[in-house]
Amino acid sequence: MELSCLLLFWCLLNRGASGVDTDGVPVIEGDSVTLNTGVQTSQQEKIKWYYNVIRIAQINRDQSKICTDVQCNKGNERFRDRLKLDHQTGSLTIMNITDKDAGEYTLKIINHSDREKIFNVSVQGVSAAEREEVKRKEGESVTLYTGVLTKPIHFTTWYFNDILIAEITGDQSKICKDVQCEERFRDRLKLDHQTGSLTITHTRTEDSGEYKLQVGSDSSRHRRSIIKRFSVSVTDSGSSSAVIAGMSAVVVLLFVTVAVAVIYCRPRRSAQIGKYGKYNINLIIQNANMRFIVQK
Repeated sequence: MELSCLLLFWCLLNRGASGVDTDGVPVIEGDSVTLNTGVQTSQQEKIKWYYNVIRIAQINRDQSKICTDVQCNKGNERFRDRLKLDHQTGSLTIMNITDKDAGEYTLKIINHSDREKIFNVSVQGVSAAEREEVKRKEGESVTLYTGVLTKPIHFTTWYFNDILIAEITGDQSKICKDVQCEERFRDRLKLDHQTGSLTITHTRTEDSGEYKLQVGSDSSRHRRSIIKRFSVSVTDSGSSSAVIAGMSAVVVLLFVTVAVAVIYCRPRRSAQIGKYGKYNINLIIQNANMRFIVQK
C-alpha cells in the first residue's frame, strides 16, 4: 500500500495533475537554455512552442515553414533575435535569458497521437559579487581574473556573448574552437594554466560585451556553474583627442583669415601703417600658431 502511494506521488510530480509531462528548468540570468523535444522532426507532423499560452515558435514536418516570435505573433517582440529552433529535433533554445523570460513553456507535438510537455523555467539573478565591470581604452590589454585555482577544478570555460572562446580541460587548453571566435580574437587571447584567468591583448571596441567564466569538476557542461561574469567596455581612445585637435585647427584658420581680411580691407591712414602691415600680419600668424600649439 505504501509503495503504491509513493509511486502515485512520483508520477504526479513528473506528469502533473493533468497528466502532462512537466520538467523544472532552473537557469542563471544571462545564460542560454535549450528545451529538448527528444524527437526527430522527420517523424512528426508539426511541433509548436508556447510561452504562457502565446505561440513563439513552430516547425512543420517538411521544415518549409518555421516561425519564431514576431513572425508567429505580430507585435510580440519579447524574444527578438534570442530564439533558435533545431531543424532536426524541433528543440528550442532561448539565448541571453532574463528574469522576464521565466514562466511556463509548452511543447506540443502534433501527429497521429498528440503529445504535450511543459517546461517550468525559473531564472536566478546574478549577485553583485558575481558580476564585475571592466573598462579599457582601445589597444590596452585586460585580464579577467578567476580568483580560483584550476588544479582542484578540472574544467574551466570562457564565453563571450555565449560564444565559446577558451577552455581548459585537465592539462590541455583550447582557444577559439570555432571560426567566429578565430576571426574576432585571432592571436589575442591568453590563458593562465595555473588560475584559468583570461587575458585579451590589443583590445578593440568590438571586444565590448559580457564574458562568462564557467568552472566545474565534470566534463558535462550541464553540470558546470557560472561563477563570475565580466562586463567589459572598450572605448576608442583616439577619437576625442582627434576631434578636439581638428576643431582647434579650424578655429585658428578662421582667426587668421579674419585678421588678414581686416588689415588689407581697412583704409590705410599713413604710409607708416602700410610699411609695417606685412610685419603685423606675420606677427598675428605667429601668435595664432603659438595658441594652437598650446591648445593642442
